[in-house]
Amino acid sequence: MPSQFSRSLFRRLVDDADRDGGLKPALRKAEPSNFLRHIVGLAGTKSADGLIDPKLVLSWLLSHLGAGAFYTGLLVPVREAGALLPQIFTAALIHGRGRRKWVWALGSAVQGLAAGGIALAGLRLEGALAGAVIVALLAVLAVARSACSVAYKDVLGKTIGQSRRGTVTGTASTIGSAAVVIFALVLLFVPVDRYALVEWAIFLAAIGWGIGAVMMALMVEDDDGGTGESGLPNPWTLLSEDRQLRLFIMARALLVGTALAPPYLVLLASKGSQDFAELGGLVLASSVAAFLSAYIWGRLSDRSSRRVLIYAGLAAAVSLALALGINAMGLAQTIWAMPVVLFCLMLAYHGVRQGRSTHLVDMSGPGERADYTAVLNTVVGLFLLVAGAGAAALGSVSVPLVIGVFLVMSVAGAWIATKLTEVQT
Repeated sequence: MPSQFSRSLFRRLVDDADRDGGLKPALRKAEPSNFLRHIVGLAGTKSADGLIDPKLVLSWLLSHLGAGAFYTGLLVPVREAGALLPQIFTAALIHGRGRRKWVWALGSAVQGLAAGGIALAGLRLEGALAGAVIVALLAVLAVARSACSVAYKDVLGKTIGQSRRGTVTGTASTIGSAAVVIFALVLLFVPVDRYALVEWAIFLAAIGWGIGAVMMALMVEDDDGGTGESGLPNPWTLLSEDRQLRLFIMARALLVGTALAPPYLVLLASKGSQDFAELGGLVLASSVAAFLSAYIWGRLSDRSSRRVLIYAGLAAAVSLALALGINAMGLAQTIWAMPVVLFCLMLAYHGVRQGRSTHLVDMSGPGERADYTAVLNTVVGLFLLVAGAGAAALGSVSVPLVIGVFLVMSVAGAWIATKLTEVQT
C-alpha cells in the first residue's frame, strides 16, 4: 500500500491524481509508491550521469593521467554509440520478459560497478593503460545503459499513468541536476584536492546507480507474460508502416546538434588551457540549465511533447546563432560568453531529451514501446556517429561553420516536429 508521504507527494506534483491514466487497477493503486520510487531511482542515476560526464569529467581525468588524445577522443563516441546502437538487439530479449524492471535494475547495477572500476583505475593506473581500461569500462557502462533505456520506457508506461510521466522524469532530472550543481560549485570554490574531489564524484556516481538498481527492484510491476517474440524488431517494417515514427526519428536526428555542439563552443572559447575553473564553469553551466529546466520541460511534455520538441529546436538555433554572433564580435574568449551560450544550449538540450522521451512513450502502445525505442535509438545512434565524424572533419577547417550547420539542423528539426501529431490526451 502507498505510504502517506508517497500519496501526498503524488497529489502535490501531478494535476490529475484521480485519473486512472490507462493503468490496470492494481497498478493504479500502487502508482503513488511507484511514483516515489521512480523519482528516487532516476534522481540517483541522473546524478551519476552528471558526475561522470565523459565530455567534461572523464576527459579531464584522462588528460590528468596522461592517457593521450587518442583515448580521450574515444570517450564521447564510445559512450554515445554504446548506449544507442545495441538496442536493436536488446529489445527482443526485453520483449520476452514479463517484468522489465529486472532488466533495468541489473543494467543500473552494472553501470555502478563499471563506474567504481573507473574510479579505481584513476587511482591505480596512469598513461595509455589507464586510458584503455577506462574507455573499456565506459563501453561496459554504455552497453548496460542501452538495456536500461529500452526497459525503462516500458516500465514507465506500465507503472505511471499517461500525462504524469513527464512530471516523474522532470522532477528526477531536477534533483539530479541539483546534485551536479553542488559538485560544480565545490570544484570552483572550495579549496580541496581537486583530483580527489573528481575521484569521489565518480565513486558517488557508482552509488547513484546502485540506488537506481534498488529502487527499480522494489517497483510494483505486473507480469504481462512478455510478447513471446524472440526475433529482432524489423526497423524497415516499422518505418515503412508508421509515418509518425519516421517523422519523429527525423526530428530527433536533426536535433542531435544540441548534444554535439558543446565541444565546439569550448573550442571557440579555448585559450589553450584546461584548468579547474574551466571544468567547474562548464559543469556548472550545464547542471544549472538542467536544474532550472527539467521539471518545467517535464510538465510541458505532459501537455504537448510535440510542442516541447519545436520550442527546444528553436531555442537551440537561437543559442547557436548567439554563439556565432559573439564569435564574430571577437568576444568568444571572454570569461562569460561561452558559459552563457552553453547554458542556453543546455536548456534546449534537456527540452529535446524530455520531449522525445515523453513523446515516444505516449505515441506507442504497451507492446510496441521496446521496439520503437530500439529502432529510434539505433537509427539516431548511427546518425550520431556519421554526424559526429562529419562535424569533426569540418571542424578542422572551421569551427563556426560546424556551429552553423548545427543551427540549420536545429531549425529543420523544429520544422519537422510541427508535422507530428499530438499524442497527449
